Amino acid sequence: MLSSPSARILIVTFLCFATTPILFAQNSIKSKINNNTYTGIEVGSKGVKMSVIEIGKNAQSSGAFYILKDTTINTDFISFSRPTFSATLNGFYDLFITATKDYKIPANRIFTVISSGVKMQAEKEEKTAWINELIDSFRVKIKEPGRKVEVVDVMKEAMLSHLGIVPESRRYTTFLVDIGSGNTKGGFFPDGNKKNFKLFQLNWGTKSTNNETEKRCAEDKTLANYNKQLTRVLWSAENSEIVYAVNSSGAFPLSDNIAISGGIAWAVATLLHPDLIENPVVSVSFSEVEKFAEKLYKNYNSLSPSFLSATASIAEEKELIQKEAKRVHQVFDQKSLMAGTGLLLKIMRQFESAFETKQFFLVKNGQVGWVSAYVDDSILK
Repeated sequence: MLSSPSARILIVTFLCFATTPILFAQNSIKSKINNNTYTGIEVGSKGVKMSVIEIGKNAQSSGAFYILKDTTINTDFISFSRPTFSATLNGFYDLFITATKDYKIPANRIFTVISSGVKMQAEKEEKTAWINELIDSFRVKIKEPGRKVEVVDVMKEAMLSHLGIVPESRRYTTFLVDIGSGNTKGGFFPDGNKKNFKLFQLNWGTKSTNNETEKRCAEDKTLANYNKQLTRVLWSAENSEIVYAVNSSGAFPLSDNIAISGGIAWAVATLLHPDLIENPVVSVSFSEVEKFAEKLYKNYNSLSPSFLSATASIAEEKELIQKEAKRVHQVFDQKSLMAGTGLLLKIMRQFESAFETKQFFLVKNGQVGWVSAYVDDSILK
């Protein structure tokens, strides 16, 4: 599928804990636009995401790419209501116009897709017609009737994520878990080549776990009851899907590293290790994440931007911690953080209990990994 000798991978290295910042200041983005700049716009379960990336000059040897802009508009498309449809269409259009008009990125370097999570939910609820209507309406709105808007399936999205996140040197020893809003996907390459990919998937994501928990809470909206119901939801998910999915994946003997991406991975890495705020990848242990989950419930104030930044001695670092922690709290509230972290723990536990030597890594900017791989796939055809 992706035949380039080195898929464009997240920042030069993956597991070496690079300390170079990967986000440029937003007001400098226009000066960074060049012939190596590409944009990916994705309609996901929670909203519309746009990533503007620059392929590094040394990409063939190092796999480097640089994130110039990363934006999300929350629209909740999978509610499949007219208001959320309109919000999604407008968000899709606005981000496309931002890329073409504001950032001057040619339309042929803008890739537009519908995520596997949306596809799965639409199929489950027999709402596939909504996706087709969204695509048609978007094409009309941007005046590009021939615009390609691919509805990716879970296999392709998982493979793209792996190829876009994990570097060549770790390609065949890393098992990727991408926890999204509506589902979880990932997998690995078991045969030492990029032709065969072993898919891992769950029908649980951060948002779907939170939604199911909220449903069970009924009239009692207290945090204590939410925690109680979340325990039940996660227990059910673990016993009905997670244990089987992990055990049948075949990853145990072949994967030394477990890389976890998705919004909740970014959130946990940011709040758990503010001291590593500039690192694109953060190494964690199961016990660390377990203690973090307890803190989410019992001492949430200690994870506030002001509290976390108080430990920094350098003004620039203090400002960066505050900014990123604030972003996390804007995307996730306390309950959704509890839901996503709880799901993360259930997945980690299966690897932890079987093989203590497994190493866990949280990838902060994995959501843009598919863009780099999709660029490779598209420009080489």
